[in-house]
Formats: sequence, C-alpha cells, structure tokens
Amino acid sequence: MFDLVITNGLLITSEAVARTDLAISGSRIAAIGEKLPGLETIDATGKLVVPGAIDEHVHLEMTVGEFASSDDFYTGTVAAACGGTTTVIDFAETGPDQTLVEALAERRARADGKVAIDYGLHMTLSRADDETLGQIPASIEAGSASFKLYMAYEGLRLDDGGLLRALAALREHGGRALVHAENHHAITHLTAQALAQGRTGPENHPLTRPDVMEAEAIHRLLALAHVTGTPLVLAHLSCALGLKEVRVARERGQTVWVETCPQYLLLDEDEYLRPGFEGAKFVMAPPPRTATDRAALWAGLAAGEINTVATDHCPFFYATQKTRGRDDFSRIPGGAPGIETRLALLYTHGVRAGRLTPERWVEVCCTEPARRFGLAPRKGTLSVGADADIVVFDPDRRVTLSAETLHQNVDYTPYEDWKVHGYPETVLSRGEVIVRDGEFTGAPGRGQFLHSHPL
Repeated sequence: MFDLVITNGLLITSEAVARTDLAISGSRIAAIGEKLPGLETIDATGKLVVPGAIDEHVHLEMTVGEFASSDDFYTGTVAAACGGTTTVIDFAETGPDQTLVEALAERRARADGKVAIDYGLHMTLSRADDETLGQIPASIEAGSASFKLYMAYEGLRLDDGGLLRALAALREHGGRALVHAENHHAITHLTAQALAQGRTGPENHPLTRPDVMEAEAIHRLLALAHVTGTPLVLAHLSCALGLKEVRVARERGQTVWVETCPQYLLLDEDEYLRPGFEGAKFVMAPPPRTATDRAALWAGLAAGEINTVATDHCPFFYATQKTRGRDDFSRIPGGAPGIETRLALLYTHGVRAGRLTPERWVEVCCTEPARRFGLAPRKGTLSVGADADIVVFDPDRRVTLSAETLHQNVDYTPYEDWKVHGYPETVLSRGEVIVRDGEFTGAPGRGQFLHSHPL
C-alpha cells in the first residue's frame, strides 16, 4: 500500500504522455502504473500531472545598490510553489575578503529557515585572482557546482582576462559557467550620453542596451570559451542576433546551453513607451526586444536551440523603489517579478498556441534545468526513485493575472490583466502537498538545500 496515489491523470514527461496512475511512498515516487493502491488518493481526472518545475535563475533578498529585491526566501518560494515551481536556484555573492565557501554558508544561513521549497545556489565569481579561483573545488564540495560570471555591472563584472582565467579554472574543476553577457563599456557610454542630452525617462533604457551589443558580448564570450574549451550556459538570451552567435559556436563544436525567460518571449520594447513612468516596471537587463526577436526565440525554443526557460525573478516595488529613478533611468533598480507565472504563461502561449508540445513544455521548465545544473535524476522528472515533486495542472482553468491575487511580494506584475488558460491546482514537494486549490499549505523552512553535481 502506497502513501499517496494520484489517479486518472495525464502524466507528461519530456519524453512521453500517458494516462496512468502515480504512487508515492514517503518523499519519493514509488510506482507508475494502473490501479495502484494508496492510503490517500488525489483524483486528477481531466488534469495534467507534470514534474515540479525548476527555476534555475532567481534573485531573492538580493541587494542592488541602495535597494533590496522585495521577495525574501519565504515569500518568493511560496509564490514559486503556487505557480508550480518546486525548486529554485538563487545566488551567493562574496563580500570583501570572504571565501566562496564562507559566502555560500552565509547565504544558506539566510535561506534555510525560510525556504518553502527546495533550493540550490549558484556561486558568483566577481574576482578571478588565483586565490579565488583556487577555491572552486571547495565550493563544489560544499554543494555549489555552478558559477555566475558577469560581463556587465561594476563590482561584479570580469574583464576579458578575468573571464578567460575563470572559464579555464571551471573547465579544470568541472564547474558549470552561467554567464550574463552584455557589453559593459557600451552600456556605460550610451547611458552617460543619454543623460547628458537630458533623456532621463525609462524609454531610454533599451536604447542604451541594444541587441547588437548583447550579441557582441555573446560573440566575445563564446570566443573565450572556445579558447579554454569550457562548456557554458548563456543566461537570459533576449535577441535573435545573440542566437545567431550561439549557432556559429555550436557549428565549430562548442557546447553551449541557452536560457531565456518569459519576458523575452512575451514582452517587447514598446512596454517602455507606456504613459507616465509605467515603463519603469519593465526595466531589466537585458531589456525585452522586438516582435522579430520574440518570434526567433519561440522558434529556437521549439527547435531545441534554446534549452531552458527561467524567470530571472528580481522584483522591486514600483511605488517605492522603481520610482526612485524618476529623474534618471539608470537609477531604476533593474528586475521584474515572474517566479509565479512562468508555468501558466508557457502553457498558454506555448502549448495552447501550438508553439510547444506538452513534452517540450515540461522539458524546458522541469527536466532540462535539472540536467544542466546537476540535480538530475532526483529532480525534474516523473520516474521511480525521483523526488515526488509533482504538479497537478488544470488545463481548463482560466485565470486573469493580477498583482492583487498573485503571491509575489510586489505591487505589480508585468502581466497585469493577462488571461492564462491552464493553471496549477495542486503542488507536491517531496511527497507533501504544499499547494491545494492554488493556495500555499506548507510551512516556512521546510525546503532543503540541494547539492549540485559537477560536470
């Protein structure tokens, strides 16, 4: 007799669709088959049963200059759970004179008593000196085997020499590289030029971060990775020109995985032209591009050229934080909420729109992130022995998205009044029902830290 059986659902994995039952014992999936006996049952008639989604790119309790992102490790993971995400990967950043392992321990101490779902941490490499790079094996041993590299933002970015050294060290030790690719000097120049000309509004944000300079940074990054032979993950791709650079690198034999986000599939640069200061809500880096770019990203996602869809969730209150840049768009804190809406948006605009198969939807939101960041086969799949991270998804439920009803701790959503057709109903994390009828029923601190495996 199993602890819990989900009956009559349509199980969807990255490889197959089958109408069958799924049984859970303790925290793991114990069996998949017909007429399985259970002490408790969940009737999933008419519903989809999919793996809990994995969001590989979130920023909770993140400090950006004078601001801190508005979701903490509790509110952010509750919102994630309500949206069908059962694992998130955040970031640890080193302070002055702090080792990588010390930074990881400090970040875990902030998260462990709050997280409502399981989580991992990427380690940010903002220094590329011998001492720091020599700490990579210790970071991997402590559970963080993926490393964020920035090509933009003073204080975080590495120059080309630093990138080369960091990529070589990650190649040597089996660390995963996740890279933010933008041209720092072009952004700095264009921003200073705009402000000197009195162009201070948010509509100038995308003009100072053009697609051609994102593509240039991607080209340069991939050339350096080619020299070192380092596989890498390209974070939050926003443009068709960048995807062309990835194709060239792959044609010469490089291993490159690509992440994009719902905002780049669904929004465009016209959002910055909204009346008043509303465009500030969409200030993020890189910015959403054009309809042509959106079409290229959807095609790349369907074809397997783009591997995962994360959120880059980094929310700031519009009323009290975003508006601090009213007289200078460069002071608007960059980032937007999205941790709760990804699965429904991708189902509505991907699967229902005929752009993605159900299997591909599961692959880019659940299975591939687990593979890319060393969490498979425990996460991202419906298979015997895997964690029972499961979403019962109602494909017929219609929801109007609104900041008032979402669980994200922020006063807006980029998708206000958007209609979605399909929404999570019940969510399980390691066999425990933590969302029922769309509302969180779990507890703070129940999430566990996940050790990621090296390459």
